[in-house]
Amino acid sequence: MSRSPAPRARVRDGLLLLTAAAGTSVLWHRLRTGVVPGGRARWARTNHAGDEVTLLEGVALVAGATGTAVLAGPVAGLGAARTTAMLVTGVGAGWVGAVDDLRQDTDRKGLAGHLGALARGHVTTGSLKILVLAGTGLVGAALVDHAAASGRGRTRGALGTLVGGAVVAGAANLANLFDLRPGRALKVGLLSATPLVATGPGAPGAAVVAGTAAALLPDDLAGRSMLGDTGANPLGALVGLAVVDRWQGRGRLLALALITGLTLASEKVSFTAVIESTPGLRELDALGRPRR
Repeated sequence: MSRSPAPRARVRDGLLLLTAAAGTSVLWHRLRTGVVPGGRARWARTNHAGDEVTLLEGVALVAGATGTAVLAGPVAGLGAARTTAMLVTGVGAGWVGAVDDLRQDTDRKGLAGHLGALARGHVTTGSLKILVLAGTGLVGAALVDHAAASGRGRTRGALGTLVGGAVVAGAANLANLFDLRPGRALKVGLLSATPLVATGPGAPGAAVVAGTAAALLPDDLAGRSMLGDTGANPLGALVGLAVVDRWQGRGRLLALALITGLTLASEKVSFTAVIESTPGLRELDALGRPRR
């Protein structure tokens, strides 16, 4: 009698999580102490409290997550399609986020504003982000669906892949909306990825995201660094990709409905105001931050 693949998948996911955490910690140390492209001043920003922080944390997240997928994926049995999906979504979202961060344009008008500008033929950095996230999200969803079809001997429908692409792109945008206080976006990423790992069997992408986020959380909570668009967009995209890899059909539709609802709500209400006025959410949001 052959052994169930579930225990092996759980071991694999655990090893991927630990590898991602260790690798990201090393990369983050090198970025904090070594020479960086463009000099450190280019990546420095002022946070909500008036403290100087660095956006290099976002670079560490992209490099740690995608590097783990590329280097450890073959050993862990991640497969070429899933590895490529993580590389495309992570690097694509990180690149377009860095364009937005480093240009520091003043054309930020919210999702509706950027879509309106795009409809008028004006390409803002925000509308460029929408196009890139939509394209890389669709490619990522198609790749994980191809991997699932190869493993099960059947194909998934094109509509399911389109919904999956929308989940990946929407999650990338949504994560960025939470990156307004130290540690908040990383906590959302961890709270989203960890149940996928815990409920298995097999959540390799979620394990990589959880390990990467855990490695970066202490400095983010301390207010020494922040994800910026460079890190928040790929964080959300990779969590969305893990959701798409796990679920199909109604699960994807439910995820898309939740993401869409929260994104539309963000146009009308402040997430920070809601969190700070809600017991439980307020304490969870502040957990780990130093008292001022």
